[in-house]
Amino acid sequence: MKLRMVGLALLALCVYAGLTYYIGWNGLVLLDAVGITVNGWAYWIALAVISISYVIGRMPFWQGRVTRFLKVVGSYYFGILEYLLILLPIADLLAYLLVEAGFDTTKSITLLGLAVLLVLAFILAYGSWNAWSPVVRTYDLEVDKRAGDREQLKVVMASDIHLGNIVGNRHLGRMVSRMNELKPDVVLLPGDVIDEDIEPFIRNRMDETLQRLKTTLGTYAVLGNHEYYGGHIEEYVKRMNEIGIPVLRDEAVLVDRSFYVVGRKDKTAETMESEGRLPVSELLAGLDAKRPVLLMDHQPYRFEAAAQAGADVLLCGHTHRGQFAPNHWVTKRLFELDWGYMQKDKMHVVVSSGFGTWGPAIRLASRSEIIELNIRFKP
Repeated sequence: MKLRMVGLALLALCVYAGLTYYIGWNGLVLLDAVGITVNGWAYWIALAVISISYVIGRMPFWQGRVTRFLKVVGSYYFGILEYLLILLPIADLLAYLLVEAGFDTTKSITLLGLAVLLVLAFILAYGSWNAWSPVVRTYDLEVDKRAGDREQLKVVMASDIHLGNIVGNRHLGRMVSRMNELKPDVVLLPGDVIDEDIEPFIRNRMDETLQRLKTTLGTYAVLGNHEYYGGHIEEYVKRMNEIGIPVLRDEAVLVDRSFYVVGRKDKTAETMESEGRLPVSELLAGLDAKRPVLLMDHQPYRFEAAAQAGADVLLCGHTHRGQFAPNHWVTKRLFELDWGYMQKDKMHVVVSSGFGTWGPAIRLASRSEIIELNIRFKP
């Protein structure tokens, strides 16, 4: 098994290196066409460093401003790589056809190369605007259960904030301000609040920004896969508790003696924790089935199990709706619901595309979003 994993890793590395070489070769062809001469060694070394800068930036033994900068550069390279691998084959094919048709080679390459750069610049600019300009999406739900004397509830949710070196206090401040404007009864954060490394969260005092959230009945969070990847779960949970935001790990809370907020451990716990996580049926088994149950589960799997266990509203994130097109075609096929709303039996399911971003702050065919749920209960 280990040998197979090493082999797959080497294969992936070779493919990645080949794709980076293809992009670099196209860059040299364009530079030559416009009459710019560069040192070959310096060019390829710079491109190699950029292509692995995300990995260098995550090295635990060397952390500082330089590594943080490299991680940001590497993040954006992932997005640029994907779009160049879509645009460049089209440009190369057109260049070949133009040359075969008798057009000047240098002019054809120059024209098509500049067109690729303009399209890429537009993608990055528009995608960045989508990422940094959040929208509020509202869903009106009815739950056929009584919630004490409460006939309605306003829940505001944001998943996948990914606080770190790219998504910081400025974007978090937007979220807090927009949420407070909505005057929520409850705020729910279904996972990936931080982007693996807790160091930027602590250094930039992002917990103090989160503490400005105003609700009448509290804020609750669950873990996502990135909290597990970072390996700082206990420190993160401690800091969230200190600002009054419980992180529910296979736990249920009866709020206002009216309804339950239930949080599952992330699916990653099944492989990264010896005890795993509770089946949803076991997690909800001891609850009063007559009261409404709001369930948070970071990754949108097994809706039928949650519905059969008695959940009334299921809130998920994780998918980012692919974050940038055409990745949303993949997530749409991987998940029963990768974004938006559906009803599973009597249970309402809402999957958010997230408020932050992983990797580059680019969104195409998705938006940074806050979810507002207006829930009406049985009178």
